[in-house]
Amino acid sequence: VQLQASGGGLVQAGGSLRLSCAASGSIFRFNGMGWYRQAPGNQREFLATISNGGSTGYADSVKGRFTISRDSAKNTVYLQMNSLKPEDTAVYYCNAFITIGPQRRDYWGQGTQVTVSS
Repeated sequence: VQLQASGGGLVQAGGSLRLSCAASGSIFRFNGMGWYRQAPGNQREFLATISNGGSTGYADSVKGRFTISRDSAKNTVYLQMNSLKPEDTAVYYCNAFITIGPQRRDYWGQGTQVTVSS
């Protein structure tokens, strides 16, 4: 499984970015996919997830500003980020997971840097 994240960059506060995560093969192999981020000195933080069935979920910190979506024909999941704040600065990671009973196996992309200037 390979996950290729892209779309990060430098943006001013209030701006927008769209991250992409391209999977090697069908995204429907996974029970779900999502996005996390990690700022220096912090733990990796959950942001958003989309299930195989299309249900979405968001962390409170990004709800209303970030939107997760997918294009199954392109095997790609997106994270549209609006109204960006300096505290959104972090490395953003794409995630895919498979659950078998109580066990969950996670796959991670390489991360893409997002920097929001004030």
